[in-house]
Amino acid sequence: MRREDHVLLETERLVLRRMGLADLDNMSRLNGDPEVMRYVGDGSAWTRAQSEARIRRVLMVYRIFPGLGFWIGEEKISKRFVGAYALIYIPNTTEVEVGYRLSKSAWGRGLATEGARALVRYGMFELGLNRVVGLTHPANEPSKHVLMKAGLQPRGMGHYYDRELCYFVAENGSLTRPALTHMRVSNAAA
Repeated sequence: MRREDHVLLETERLVLRRMGLADLDNMSRLNGDPEVMRYVGDGSAWTRAQSEARIRRVLMVYRIFPGLGFWIGEEKISKRFVGAYALIYIPNTTEVEVGYRLSKSAWGRGLATEGARALVRYGMFELGLNRVVGLTHPANEPSKHVLMKAGLQPRGMGHYYDRELCYFVAENGSLTRPALTHMRVSNAAA
């Protein structure tokens, strides 16, 4: 299958495509960076084996939950890896969460917001979700700002992933349909 067959969507500056084992080097570097992982899980950097195991689970998610999953974010023009984005069920709930984990070279450039905003709209307008939530560590101020700029509103705290996290929500009717010139959805999601 051609690389473009794996593209979920494109934004003004990003291409979000399916994750695969060929992405292991990039994902290992990303997940192995203590600064990137500071607010993820227990805050520990991951080993290469942990990153590979996650990618293998992601490949199952695509089959089990069509349209949901994790996607590699690349700069549209340079094809440079910027990180990973997600639209996934939160374990043991019926809630769908938007997520993002970017390499430090992508921080502060609006790429987290751009990808998260596109995934929230994709979830609502293409998948027909009634709401998308975002979760972040209480001390992670940049992530709170990303979620709000992506169209989610703060709704207090919630207990997820065995910890108290800031809880954000975007609900159907609170967002406008994206302009097709700024977001192109591929049929590769199915």
